[in-house]
Amino acid sequence: MNLDEEILKPADWVKTYADYLYSLALIKVSSKETAEDLVQETFLSAFKAKDSFKNGSSEKTWLTAILKNKIIDHYRKRDVLKEVTSYISDTEKGFDEHFFNEHDGHWLMDAGPMAWKELADAKVNSNEFNKIIHYCIQKMPTKLVPVFVAKFLDEAEAEFICKEFNITSSNYWVIIHRAKVLIRSCLEKNWFLS
Repeated sequence: MNLDEEILKPADWVKTYADYLYSLALIKVSSKETAEDLVQETFLSAFKAKDSFKNGSSEKTWLTAILKNKIIDHYRKRDVLKEVTSYISDTEKGFDEHFFNEHDGHWLMDAGPMAWKELADAKVNSNEFNKIIHYCIQKMPTKLVPVFVAKFLDEAEAEFICKEFNITSSNYWVIIHRAKVLIRSCLEKNWFLS
């Protein structure tokens, strides 16, 4: 028995990590069935690759990394960001009209950011907040989700995200801008101002 086999415990993976991996996947793909499938694929891939585990990270970190790659592959297969340039162009006017003044580009009176009355940190750490953020991600246009998730949940660098999703830097920044505006608006309506 080598040292790696002593560290990895595949028989315990489902009991120990399934709930954690499932909740992580659910936030990122917004579909219970897809999240379940991705977790199963993660366990299967990890089991097949267990001999290559290098003890450079914990079992949980290793499984999480495999899941993140499965999620990226999921979005690639669905080709969610196909023709993203056309999507951005086609939706620009409607998006801008909803949030910004056409003449000067400033926020519309009812759409601008508001001061959140409670400390955001205290609210962000609650389970209820996690449900609302999940709801807000689900409401976001599909083409924005993978980039938003990669940037703000996975904390990936812009260059990595552009490469992984085969998008230009300018498309990346437009997607990030729109996603942040939509998430802020959704949080204000459903959480901080409710």
